[in-house]
Amino acid sequence: MGLSLTRAAQWTTAISGTGKLEFTPMNMFLLKEILHFVEQFSSQHPQEAEHVFEEPLHWSTTLVASDFKTDYDISDSDVQSHEKDCEGHPLLQLSPPTVYVRSFSQLSKLVHLADDKKLEEVQACLEENRKPVVKILGPSFVSTLEKEDAHTDVISLVDKVKAKDQGKDPEVKVKLFLLLQNMDNQLLSKCLKEIAGQDSLDPTAVKNEVELLKKFCSEGERRVLKLVRYTSDYIFSNGCRSPLWRQVHGEICYLVIEPCDTETLYITCSTAGVFLNGGIKQEEEESGYEQRSDMYKDLVTLLKSRSPHFAENINKQDFAVQELPSTQKIQHVELVDVEEQGQPQRSYEQQEKNVHEKARQQHTPNKAGGEKKYEPCPRWKNLGLMSPCGKAEEKKPSKSSGEEKSGEIQKRKLGSGAKSKMKAEFSVSSLPGRLSSQKIKTPAGSMPVEAFSESSSESEEEEEQPERRPESNTDLPSEYWQIQKLVKYLKGGDQTATVLTLCAMMDFNLMQETCQLAIRDVGGLEVLINLLDTDEVKCKIGSLKILRKISHNVQIRRAIVDMGGLQSIVKILDSPVKDLKALAAETVANVARFRRARTTVRQYGGIKKLVKLLDCVPNLADLTANQEKDVEVARCGALALWSCSKSTKNKEAIRKAGGIPLLGRLLMSPHENMLIPVVGTLQECASEESYRIAIQKLDMIKDLVKNLSSDNDELQMHCASAIFKCAEDKQTRDLVRKYSGLQPLVLLLSKSDNKLLLAAATGAIWKCSISMENVAKFQEYKALETLVRLLTDQPEEVLINVVGALGEFALIPANKANIRKCGGIKSLVNLLTGTNQALLVNVTKAVGACATDMDNMAIIDQLDGVRLVWSLLKNPSADVQSSAAWALCPCIKNAKDAGEMVRSLVGGLELIVNLLKSTNNEVLASICAAIAKIAKDKENLAVLTDHGVVPLLAKLTNTTDDRLRRHLAEAVGHCCMWGSNRASFGDSGAVAPLVRYLKSKDEAVHQSTAMALYQLSKNPNNCIAMHEKGVVKPLIHFMGSDDETLQEAAAGCVRNIRLLALANRNALLFR
Repeated sequence: MGLSLTRAAQWTTAISGTGKLEFTPMNMFLLKEILHFVEQFSSQHPQEAEHVFEEPLHWSTTLVASDFKTDYDISDSDVQSHEKDCEGHPLLQLSPPTVYVRSFSQLSKLVHLADDKKLEEVQACLEENRKPVVKILGPSFVSTLEKEDAHTDVISLVDKVKAKDQGKDPEVKVKLFLLLQNMDNQLLSKCLKEIAGQDSLDPTAVKNEVELLKKFCSEGERRVLKLVRYTSDYIFSNGCRSPLWRQVHGEICYLVIEPCDTETLYITCSTAGVFLNGGIKQEEEESGYEQRSDMYKDLVTLLKSRSPHFAENINKQDFAVQELPSTQKIQHVELVDVEEQGQPQRSYEQQEKNVHEKARQQHTPNKAGGEKKYEPCPRWKNLGLMSPCGKAEEKKPSKSSGEEKSGEIQKRKLGSGAKSKMKAEFSVSSLPGRLSSQKIKTPAGSMPVEAFSESSSESEEEEEQPERRPESNTDLPSEYWQIQKLVKYLKGGDQTATVLTLCAMMDFNLMQETCQLAIRDVGGLEVLINLLDTDEVKCKIGSLKILRKISHNVQIRRAIVDMGGLQSIVKILDSPVKDLKALAAETVANVARFRRARTTVRQYGGIKKLVKLLDCVPNLADLTANQEKDVEVARCGALALWSCSKSTKNKEAIRKAGGIPLLGRLLMSPHENMLIPVVGTLQECASEESYRIAIQKLDMIKDLVKNLSSDNDELQMHCASAIFKCAEDKQTRDLVRKYSGLQPLVLLLSKSDNKLLLAAATGAIWKCSISMENVAKFQEYKALETLVRLLTDQPEEVLINVVGALGEFALIPANKANIRKCGGIKSLVNLLTGTNQALLVNVTKAVGACATDMDNMAIIDQLDGVRLVWSLLKNPSADVQSSAAWALCPCIKNAKDAGEMVRSLVGGLELIVNLLKSTNNEVLASICAAIAKIAKDKENLAVLTDHGVVPLLAKLTNTTDDRLRRHLAEAVGHCCMWGSNRASFGDSGAVAPLVRYLKSKDEAVHQSTAMALYQLSKNPNNCIAMHEKGVVKPLIHFMGSDDETLQEAAAGCVRNIRLLALANRNALLFR
């Protein structure tokens, strides 16, 4: 926790400052390793864990008094541990929000109490205790041991500590120091292994380029540099010259280069590129590693931008041929974000007039005054948007050409207010070549550290689409080149020229992909983002209007997030200018269509700002011009929230920001363009129970039902989808019926061409039909006949809902016949051959419900439906298995010759028995129910017995699940009818657990258990076991039940026990 914190960890500011740990993969790795060390410390090193720290570690904790249990004195919000040091100070003390810890033992306990916030606690501790080892052991003690040789033995160290009289327990303190030092070394070593695991470091290419530059340091006309030297002569085994703790950051070596016409340059070469550092002149320096310039792709490009003499004369040298090795410098580096791996990337150095002459030009000298080529600015190169770093590119290295002046031009144009944006912080992460953080530029306020995880219900991530580019630039339309010229003017013009250029750019069709990519390719996106940080409203409006349109492109919106543009857009949401707020919100709506963008919006306070935009008066018939602007701002805010609401954390943030009542108010708006994003947001959030409850309480169901009759298909779809999600609750189903929403849902089924609308409508009908009162209404509207017609030629999303609804309809006896008359049985059986698990669950449920009718069962049997259902028991999904087993129960019960039908299924009984090994209670309950039906046939029971059904059933009897108990007891009762199964159940220990079932509160469990005990009581040994477990008293109670079946079973069991007792008594009397 020493070198690893100061050298491997990545901080937002200098180590001596008050910075925080950045959210980077390497920092997360370090935190997890340190957490594991602390958790295991007490058990592995109990003596050292009791050592009292010289100075307590303290930090702001998330824990409260209620989190502490035993071993602590709790007084209001304060907490103290029972354990104290020799001076009476508690080893752990909580004075909210600060916690003080004085031993590893207490530190380990606190970490365990933190539960899912363990990493947050460790992070807070390290951030507020930058030198934990010094606090734990004391500064003089640490200073003494650090001076000693690494190979000094423990005894010698202890003697030296005793000689200096540094406190008590020197042996423990020395051991503790060595443990911490060993852990520190292991952390650094593991960090390097993490780096080595990534094919990123490529010092060979850097070495080749340095050797090439040294050739131009000779005297004479070839001289373009005075000096090129490394700061260190030592080369590690991996070829790097930088210290190990800097290699963690992807740095390869440091150079000192003296140009002929400018001051000495101090350069860092890393896997992400090269840049000017703070002035590293020789090895072993502890400072100067910070980045002082933009990132450049290679040394030549950097020198061209810094030395006019070098730029002018290098083209006269025969450099093009010799440059080939350096062009492969980043061939193994992967600069894309972790969630964008595999995204095809274009080569932006193919923007030459004839791409087919590229290979020939690479082997000819550059001609002075030749045609100028556009190059992406340094920020784009750092984002990994250069040519793909794959093996294919190794064979055709591209030529380095053009001067990178865009950064300087933009700085002159935008002024000091935007210069800070140009110096974006591209901190190289612990995984070299990958951006260390999702944020690119550092805003005024530091970003709160928050895990970037989203819920498992996160909606689908955008699929990366390969960029379709023409093989030759001659195929590009004229608009492409015209836009690139405008971007050049945008970079170099003053305020007036900038506004005019933005207007000219908006005249193009910016929804066309060619125009979007033209802006990106020449660095225009960077300029547009930087314009957002100026004070000129017109420039901001023009920039946002362009960004709003081009952000429909997948690659563009990802690039906006990578460049930190989303933070600037979120900041504008606070602007007093309504047009700006509306444009910013609409741009957020386009950009926030993937997970990382949604996270960024939340982390920078965007959710609260967007919710504030919803506050307007939307339901007035006549609006003033100012009110119309408010409504437009609210509409754009709702659009942005709709995009953001695909994240579970954002849904919670919207709720906490007070978004639900505002959305409810906007739901009363008469304007469809307002209603669509509002209802879209509500239906997205309705997956959360808190939203469903709020939608009920705020009476939004009434407005949702009202809008089902709208002429807008999209609005109808979102309303139906919202009802679909909310109708899980009975109260909502009743409200839909109360507000006459069932008939509009049925009418939507006529729009069968609109599959999205059809899926939403059928889903709402399915959930509403869970209430039988609603099914009766649906029957009046002839919904069943329409649903049956939808069983063919429909996408799976529709079929799942249609079949689910039919399964609910079939619970009413009259509807079973109607399904048969409409030809629904055959369609349902045909669907049993599908592979969609959700569809199979609903189909088996519907088939099972229909099979309770004898005529339906005859058709199912004729269509080989039972075999198809049985085959679904092999499905890997537990839900499908259980649903299929439940469906088999009525099939077996109502089949004409059930025994023979079951035996005809080869391997069917063995499959059933093997499923008793499942760990899913629902599967087990359904299989037990099926076995109870199968075991009614003696021959099938004999086969089940041969397959080992008895011990498997006996093994399950210790369950506490009443649903499983009911069907398990029923299966046991029926399996007792064969051979010595009764005795086998007793020998397997099944009797005593069954007796405990009688204490259940479920009457169905009582009935099946009494029947099972009655069958088991026909074996004398089982009677004895039952009597010993006190079965007689509860059975006598059940003999007075109103349930005749339960009465008879209980009485029969008591009778058998009594007969055994009487026989035993007679045997004793007459022997």
